[in-house]
Amino acid sequence: MISETEQKVYDTLDQLNIDYRRHEHQPVYTVEEAKQYWKDIEGAHAKNLFLRNNKGNRHYLIVMEQSKSADLQKLSMKLAAGKLSFASERRLKEHLGLETGAVSPFGLINDHKKAVTVVIDSELKQFDKVNFHPNVNTATITISYHDLEKFLQHCGNETVFI
Repeated sequence: MISETEQKVYDTLDQLNIDYRRHEHQPVYTVEEAKQYWKDIEGAHAKNLFLRNNKGNRHYLIVMEQSKSADLQKLSMKLAAGKLSFASERRLKEHLGLETGAVSPFGLINDHKKAVTVVIDSELKQFDKVNFHPNVNTATITISYHDLEKFLQHCGNETVFI
């Protein structure tokens, strides 16, 4: 059964005329857990991190190809953000309306204050298809990279490509 949280994503994608393909699976909380369900899903799979600066007044959604590791020190320098660290579950819920394990760009539909800066790994541009959780960790959806950009534009958050 599709939850209200997940349905909100599909309603937004339908409104934007974005085609998607849904893949249901067991709940996953890490990339390592998810890999077993990705073998038949085409496209790039993303790692999504929700971070905050040291003062806690800036929040970042980092979207990168799943095989990469995030160097938070280098990232903080590139963003001129000060020291970065993982944001708490409370902040994740407050800003993106998400639970741990379901972090994805689709959470931006819940960021009405546009408080989260999106940081996209520019190498994702080379993929025709990209995959994300639809705000729950029991499914993965595939969309085109072009449609990801369309979605981000619709959300209106500041977006940085690194």
